[in-house]
Amino acid sequence: MRTATTIEASGGSWPEIVEFVLEAEKLGLDICWVAEAWGSDAPAPLGFLAARTERMLLGSGIIQLGTRTPAAIAQTAITLSNMSDGRFLLGLGPSGPQVIEGLHGVPFARPLTRLRETVDIVRSAFTGEKLRYSGSAFELPLPGEARPMRLSTRPGHPIPIYLATLSPRMLRLTGEIADGWLGTSFVPEGADAYFRYLDEGLAAAGRTRAELDVCQGAEVAFAADEDELRAMVAGRKMELAFSLGGMGSAGSNFYNDAYSRQGWADVAAEIRSRWLSGDRTGAAALVTDEMVLGTTLIGTEEMVRARLKVWRDAGVDTVRLYPAGETLDARLTTLGRALQLVAEL
Repeated sequence: MRTATTIEASGGSWPEIVEFVLEAEKLGLDICWVAEAWGSDAPAPLGFLAARTERMLLGSGIIQLGTRTPAAIAQTAITLSNMSDGRFLLGLGPSGPQVIEGLHGVPFARPLTRLRETVDIVRSAFTGEKLRYSGSAFELPLPGEARPMRLSTRPGHPIPIYLATLSPRMLRLTGEIADGWLGTSFVPEGADAYFRYLDEGLAAAGRTRAELDVCQGAEVAFAADEDELRAMVAGRKMELAFSLGGMGSAGSNFYNDAYSRQGWADVAAEIRSRWLSGDRTGAAALVTDEMVLGTTLIGTEEMVRARLKVWRDAGVDTVRLYPAGETLDARLTTLGRALQLVAEL
């Protein structure tokens, strides 16, 4: 398996984040993804990191649809790829209605169509051809006096496109058109909840799983004994309850849907209900140890080693590690131990 991590520029002290990335590269990390949620953007820190790193790949994890036009996404991707000498990976995703409509004021309607058409237009822009497109979400050029245009720059290297998707229809699209899948809320024992749809998309395009980089992420933390492990698991339950209850909107929560498809439908529904009613403590109390351990790489070193093998055997090509630790040194120590375990596989 390849190894990766994800950072967000507004996730703490920027100098410390940069030091983490630089030290992670020295430890042998393969990819650094830069997140874009409702804090910092992704392209600006990616440009900074392109100048400070030498070997590792850098990816947008993710650029959100609706925040930029397809042509602007293509411009950004080409710029970052050329600045980094071909080390850039373009990660795209629909985000959710709360961020896209609540923060950006852009309709979230037809995310599947918008994602497919965005990828079509971006790839056309990469070739240097004039942009002519007549779709359901985009029309280039608009009717009137405008004529088709091409970007004045082209990528010097191929730019792989990764899609961050969770729903069955989005997963099929990912298998059909993407170079990689950025997944989350992944339980290897329930991997068929994702892979059946990815494989349907791959088959429709005449492709195989070998042509899709399956990139899955999880927190990694090492417990010295059972008591520490119990404390670690308990400390993660509120965060998971937020994902299941507070992410998305009252009518749409893709994380909750993903957990439901992997065998936790009843408890996920109750967690969401309690969270939305304001009972956050009650929601967190419903999260089971199994739910935390199933979707993370938390445990003793022996447990994490065994769990990484399960992830690999389930079909994960790239493991995205979120190392735990209260300090920079602690996070790097955790990351180093995890990288060594992956290397031993």
